Amino acid sequence: MSGVIVTGPPKAEAKDVDALAGYGVAIVHEAMGRTGLLPARLRPVQQGVRVAGTAVTVLSWPGDNLMIHAAVEQCGAGDILVVTTTSPSTDGMFGELFATALQRRGVRGLVIDAGVRDTRELRELGFPAWSAAVSAQGTAKATGGSVNVPVALGGRVVRPGDVILADDDGVVVVPRERARAAVEASEVHEAKEAATRAAFQDGQLGLDRYGLREKLTRLGVTYVSYEDHVRGETHSQDGAGAGA
Repeated sequence: MSGVIVTGPPKAEAKDVDALAGYGVAIVHEAMGRTGLLPARLRPVQQGVRVAGTAVTVLSWPGDNLMIHAAVEQCGAGDILVVTTTSPSTDGMFGELFATALQRRGVRGLVIDAGVRDTRELRELGFPAWSAAVSAQGTAKATGGSVNVPVALGGRVVRPGDVILADDDGVVVVPRERARAAVEASEVHEAKEAATRAAFQDGQLGLDRYGLREKLTRLGVTYVSYEDHVRGETHSQDGAGAGA
C-alpha cells in the first residue's frame, strides 16, 4: 500500500472551532439537520470532557501505526488526530507515547476507528481519546498509508481541516466551510432548548409543547382506563376460548 502525506491543507477558522466547543455534540448534530455524527462505536476513554479541533486525518493499514508517526509531524496547535484503517481493526495502535508527542505540539485529542491502549495514562495526561476499541495488542510499523486525505468513518467522510467535536455523547464532524453556519445554527438550537427546558420546569408536557396529542390521534392511539382495558382483555380471552 503506497500513500501520500499532504501538507498545509485548509482548515476551519479557529474562532469558529472554539465557538463550537461551547456546544454539545447532540446540539451541533441536531442544529446541522441531524448530520455529521460519526459511528456510535467511537467511545471516550474518559468522562466529562468536550473538545473541538481541526482534523488531521490518517489512513493506515490495520495493525500498523507507521502513518500515525508520520502524522505527528503534520499536527499543530488546535488539531485533533483522526485515524482509520483500510479494513476493520481493534489493535491498540495509539498509546501514552503518541499522546505525549501530540500534547507537546498542542493537539487537543484523538479519534480513532481502531484500538487504543494505556488508557489510564491517557487520562492521567489529560489527553482525550475516542476509540472503537481498547486493546493492549501491539502493532507493526511496516506499511505505507496516507495523511491529510479524506477518510471515511462509518460512511461519514472527514476531510483534513474539518471541525471535529467530541464529548461523552460521541463525535460529530462539521465540514470546514460550514463551521460558521454551524455555530449560528447551534446558537439558535440551544436557545430553543433553553426555552423548552424552562417550560418543562414550569410543568408543561412535551405532548402539548410539541403538539403531539394531535399526532397520537392521527395515528389512532386512544386512551382507555385500566378497568376498561382489563375488561377488554378478558372479553378477548373469553372469545378466543369459546372458539377453541
